[in-house]
Amino acid sequence: MFSGSVQTPIVSLFSSAGSEPLHSFACFLDDSKSTPAPPTPAELISSHPIGADNNSQRMGYALTQTVLHLQSPSLTRAYIRCPPHDWGRSCIGREGDLGLKHPWVHIQVRNMGRPWSFELGLVDQTGREGIVRCSTFQNEPLLKPTSPPLLHLPLSFPSASTTPLTSWSTISLYLPTLLLHEIELPSARFSHVSYVKVYATCRLKRVWFSEADSSQKLPWEFELYAES
Repeated sequence: MFSGSVQTPIVSLFSSAGSEPLHSFACFLDDSKSTPAPPTPAELISSHPIGADNNSQRMGYALTQTVLHLQSPSLTRAYIRCPPHDWGRSCIGREGDLGLKHPWVHIQVRNMGRPWSFELGLVDQTGREGIVRCSTFQNEPLLKPTSPPLLHLPLSFPSASTTPLTSWSTISLYLPTLLLHEIELPSARFSHVSYVKVYATCRLKRVWFSEADSSQKLPWEFELYAES
């Protein structure tokens, strides 16, 4: 998909300001108002409190921005994936991959208090593939010798506090290090990302790749804006 293109230092793979990528149940809404409501019979789950203040639960700041609400009673039944499963079936070689060579991936996501997971397909410079899956229901790192091998990592959102700012987080991963653990070969060198898959239940603002970590200066549209 991107392997034959000149890749800029930052590539935004998904933005909630763009067109709707998938339904099942997925909808775009204003994070601060949770509107518009999805078509019936779909019904939004309640937002997840992230702290306590004078014995009352608080939500923290919500975003005054459009986000993707991805929800399902079963985690694996609702997800977005890029590229789609059937992308490039008729292609020769790896033309159906994302082909993104950036070493950092970043995900802006809101904790909805439900099990949540995302996964990445990684490829080394010899063409060997592997999968990194991060989930809130995994307790210990686990390497499964499947084909391709699967590295399952525990993921946790920041713990609740009495002065929460927001239930939104930016998750950043350095992919070359994960590839070494996944394939278990000291000579494994990161080549590119073949796909990205984000499962329900969450609210998603953006997924992007970069040459540098999250400390780099980002375009203004990458920022998270809340009510003042």
